[in-house]
Amino acid sequence: MPHHPRVFSGTQPSGDLHLGNYLGAIKRYVEMQKTHECIYCVVDMHAITVWQEPDELRRSIREVAAAYVASGVDPKKNIVFNQSRVRQHAELAWVFNCVARMGWMERMTQFKDKSAGKNAENISLGLFAYPSLMAADILLYKATHVPVGDDQKQHLELTRDIAAKFNNDYARSIAEQGLEADFFPITDPVIAGPATRVMSLKDASKKMSKSDTSEGARILLMDDADQISKKIKRATTDPEPLPSEEKGLEGRAEAANLVGIYAALSDTTKAAVLAEFGGKGWGAFKPALADLAVAKLAPIADETRRLVADPASIDAFMADGAARAAEIAEKTMKEVRSIVGFIG
Repeated sequence: MPHHPRVFSGTQPSGDLHLGNYLGAIKRYVEMQKTHECIYCVVDMHAITVWQEPDELRRSIREVAAAYVASGVDPKKNIVFNQSRVRQHAELAWVFNCVARMGWMERMTQFKDKSAGKNAENISLGLFAYPSLMAADILLYKATHVPVGDDQKQHLELTRDIAAKFNNDYARSIAEQGLEADFFPITDPVIAGPATRVMSLKDASKKMSKSDTSEGARILLMDDADQISKKIKRATTDPEPLPSEEKGLEGRAEAANLVGIYAALSDTTKAAVLAEFGGKGWGAFKPALADLAVAKLAPIADETRRLVADPASIDAFMADGAARAAEIAEKTMKEVRSIVGFIG
């Protein structure tokens, strides 16, 4: 029997969400809630794989949850919560630590990148084992679909491997409990559409990032209309006018990035944007992009700021979401405890 379709997605509370987080993830969460049952989680347990200042972490958790809701995610229709409130995430992660293999974790390119050279001594066990917790986040809810960017595809493949190995290792016990043979689903990725990779406004060879030294390289979700407009008008460009067709963007990373942002914000394609602006210069395109970005983003920023100013309201919907998430989580964990042979 196929698993009930359910989407799980987690966002790190790393503070200062930017346009890349919005177009790459949050905007799609808003669309996905129309067609799927969705569980949206602020993954604060993942955040502490590297040191976090506790007060800063609390602020960031609330800001991410507020941005979800300000962008249009409905916390009544969906489940929105922070991971640490649902203890079963950690409990299932331990079981998966015992199913996953060291070699699988060592092959994760993100881990290899983060633990290279001078960082090797400074790596926490949590950072090494974090894909196992990610698998637990997804499989605790038997999620069938996960929206992922390119950088997380490998971790989702690992989640699928862990699910398959668990189902296989415990096949007899699963059958004895009268449960489905594919106890955990083999989760499918939901790959995003255009402009999922939003690049820096100052150097389009790099992803937009909150850690960029230049303020002008990123548009933050808390920026006001004036800041959004200024940053777009000052974005790095080349001297050529815009091409009329997409292939004219080849080798023009800055142009491709700005056209991609316009397409994503207006729910259209790069081809459609170029059909409108082809042959025009940046003097025409940048103000149009600035106006569009302000129209789409400024109301979200205003609403996020309003929610952040009332932390009790954010905590209330996260507590409600956590209670509903815990119900699903405990049902899965009861079955898992029984499958592996725990008593109680």
